[in-house]
Amino acid sequence: MLEPTNNNELPTIPGKRYFAIGEVSELCAVKPHVLRYWEQEFPQLKPIKRRGNRRYYQRQDVMMIREIRELLYDQGFTIGGARQKLDSATDAPKPAEATINDQLFPDLIDKMINELESVLTLLKTP
Repeated sequence: MLEPTNNNELPTIPGKRYFAIGEVSELCAVKPHVLRYWEQEFPQLKPIKRRGNRRYYQRQDVMMIREIRELLYDQGFTIGGARQKLDSATDAPKPAEATINDQLFPDLIDKMINELESVLTLLKTP
């Protein structure tokens, strides 16, 4: 069987809550020993360990592994470069959050502040 060269050719992630290392290996086209190594190299990758030290990955872990795979195999990043890229992506504020808070709803926010202030004054009056 040929290994997929990019994430578009990988199988879809089923709607399960937890995945064993063998399932993640197949879903991400990465061997289990590579997944265990990546756990040491990428602090973002923390599968749950249960009885007998068995790893159980969640959906966000599988997506992170696919992102790491994309950076290393398709874009040619080194392990250190991929780690830095992922660190900078998690440290940067999300533009959508700033947009929602600052630009999209200024009138709504002002209205809510006014209503809360009126409720506060009602609560303060005897």
